[in-house]
Amino acid sequence: MIKTEQEEFWQGGFGDEYIGRNDSGNLLAANTSFFSEVFSSTKKINSILEFGCNIGMNLKAIRTLLPEAQLTGIEINKKAVNELKMWKGGVHAIEGSILDIELDTKFDLTLIKTVLIHINPERLNDVYTRLYNFSDQYICIAEYYNPTPVKISYRGHDNRLFKRDFAGELMNKYPDLELVDYGFHYHKDPVFPQDDITWFLMRKTK
Repeated sequence: MIKTEQEEFWQGGFGDEYIGRNDSGNLLAANTSFFSEVFSSTKKINSILEFGCNIGMNLKAIRTLLPEAQLTGIEINKKAVNELKMWKGGVHAIEGSILDIELDTKFDLTLIKTVLIHINPERLNDVYTRLYNFSDQYICIAEYYNPTPVKISYRGHDNRLFKRDFAGELMNKYPDLELVDYGFHYHKDPVFPQDDITWFLMRKTK
């Protein structure tokens, strides 16, 4: 059930158009470099759940680094889910909203990358709860960081992009989370550019 205008936006035509912009060899290479850095601060990871996986460009990069891991992705856009299901990389793709998805399984790591920035701020706690509850050990948040909440126009659309301290809010909500590592990837990196993403790796201590 769609609950917010942001969900309708990404489930529909704009989300379909995003698929083409999100599919490139350069992005796959940059993502592989990105997750190599993140995983260097973890111990063995056997299972990962990604929130808002689209066509799986993050999961495809992760597969090259963790060939034996169980990979699962949740995605609201049906076209993206169908494309991911056609990939032979062994990813379990689930069509649904990250705001209300319910799963019985826990994963070694839950991941969200450039998705929280598009979530209605009033529903962020729903995502935070699921990131925490579905994780058995690690949580990785990789988003646009700002110390205070700000709203920015996104490709000519209002109420579609929000920057804030997502990781800080999550750690405030769950004090047992320990910050393991963090980093920044710049859009003008000469080899592996990312879209000015700040990432935070957290670990449960209880």
